Amino acid sequence: QVQLVESGGGLVQAGGSLRISCAGSGIIFRLNAMRWYRQAPGKQRELVAVITSSSSTNYADSVKGRFTISRDDAQNTVYLQMNSLKPEDTATYYCNTEMYGMHYWGKGTLVTVSS
Repeated sequence: QVQLVESGGGLVQAGGSLRISCAGSGIIFRLNAMRWYRQAPGKQRELVAVITSSSSTNYADSVKGRFTISRDDAQNTVYLQMNSLKPEDTATYYCNTEMYGMHYWGKGTLVTVSS
């Protein structure tokens, strides 16, 4: 019933930009905090950015000043604008939300940054 679908990943050169999206269904989107996580090969999944229902935001130190999370509640979509990309940003990026103690995840979109 709850579905999150990411899109927009791809291959970019270091220093380039990319915007990825997450479309949600089965939730009251405007009432949910939304999160972006990423996971690189051989590493733990890490929290990248959060946007609350009131649109306050938080970022991992590694992406502050480069990434921007935003939401369009009318379209049930959350975005992650990624600028000044680095090879270490290479990962699968996942959309996440939480309701009643349960986490919901998309299947991820792969971002590859070449040097």
